[in-house]
Amino acid sequence: MSRLTANTSSSPAALTAIQRLAQISVQARDCPAWHPRAATHLLDWLGCAARGAISPQGEAFAGWLKLQGTGTRPTLADRSSDAASAAAYHGAIGSALEMDDIHRSSILHPGPVIIPALLAAAGPGSSGPDLLSALVAGYEVMIRVGRALGPSHYRMWHSTATAGSFGAAAAASALLGLDAAQTAHALALAGTRAGGLWQVRHESQLGKAWHMAGAARDGLAAAQLAAAGLTGPQGVLDGPSGWFAATAPEADAGMIDAPRSSPWIDDVSFKPWPACRHAHPAIDALKELLGVQARLPQSILKVEVFTYADALRFCDKPNPLDEAQARFSIQHALAALLLWGEPQASHYSAEMLKDPALSALRAIISVDSSAEFEARYPAQYGARVVISWRDGRREESALFDTLGDPARPMSQDAIQTKAATLMTAAGWSPQRIDAAIRACAALPTAATVDALNKVIQPCD
Repeated sequence: MSRLTANTSSSPAALTAIQRLAQISVQARDCPAWHPRAATHLLDWLGCAARGAISPQGEAFAGWLKLQGTGTRPTLADRSSDAASAAAYHGAIGSALEMDDIHRSSILHPGPVIIPALLAAAGPGSSGPDLLSALVAGYEVMIRVGRALGPSHYRMWHSTATAGSFGAAAAASALLGLDAAQTAHALALAGTRAGGLWQVRHESQLGKAWHMAGAARDGLAAAQLAAAGLTGPQGVLDGPSGWFAATAPEADAGMIDAPRSSPWIDDVSFKPWPACRHAHPAIDALKELLGVQARLPQSILKVEVFTYADALRFCDKPNPLDEAQARFSIQHALAALLLWGEPQASHYSAEMLKDPALSALRAIISVDSSAEFEARYPAQYGARVVISWRDGRREESALFDTLGDPARPMSQDAIQTKAATLMTAAGWSPQRIDAAIRACAALPTAATVDALNKVIQPCD
């Protein structure tokens, strides 16, 4: 595939950021070499969504889905729905366990927004390669927008939702066969509706799921409306009242069409543990420090974590009040690892939060920012963990790339095992799990997406 960059040779000043982005989105559809990677992301999302369907937010959205119209789109709620509602429902459940894929420098999670929009947009004539090409295009646009908005946007805005609306629109536009001009209007329409404030992380509630639900639904609708002839504001990113001016004082518009030799999907990380990615560097550093030796938590005097500032803003929670807050607590993640070993979803349950031994361990874990990690963020998410033992020993471990990042990738087998484990936890039969793995693996050459749809909503 040729380098991904907008064609601005004729009149660069005449093209807005949205129009340049639309050109890149169309180019990114021609990427068959990346279809197997795209299928792996779809399997990863499917595992996360299967388990998310039985989470509290999953149950709430399943109840909401019953109030919507019936339709032809299969859902993990075991009922067919209209496309918009299916996109919203699946958007809500893919990140419930905080195990969704992540792109670091754009500080967002592509899968839980883009894949629900794609599944809802797919029709009887959609093939596996069609779906995967659209997935790559959606990731390309979402990551480029997130990188352009940057950390100054992320301080207040949930980039997975804001940039996600653009990504969902790009993916749906690709699957619907929209040209560059139509795609530009789809992106513009999605952008003018985007939203998602980080106030959700300050309170004990489940509203974060609504961010991804809305982004997936509205991105799909924007593409459908653009196909029907509706136009949108082409300056929605870089205009005087666009996203850059309104929400990102340090935005870098050049990130929109910065040349790249491969699609951005190759820079996306997978998450091995059920916690916010900002907690993962500390988890990984502690695992590296502990090794395979048996360690007694009662022998520890204190644990110190040094990391980047955003990890503190999101995950410095010594006393999480519920399961959702526990997933955003470095203290809880490390205490659970010290007490029970390899991180498991069960370690974040309400019952586990009450464990007095866990509370005691959380109390001796401190979190602070460090210039060495802040300087590399958001390109790299790193941490240093220092353990002071009661016998006077002091041990430490530091890393700049976390398990699942491109520099330290999870194997295909590990990703498949992760998906199967989550599906098992969701109550799926071995036969359904096997069918899911085979359906995703077959997508690069599949004439239809019927096998995938049957996994999502098995026939009686």
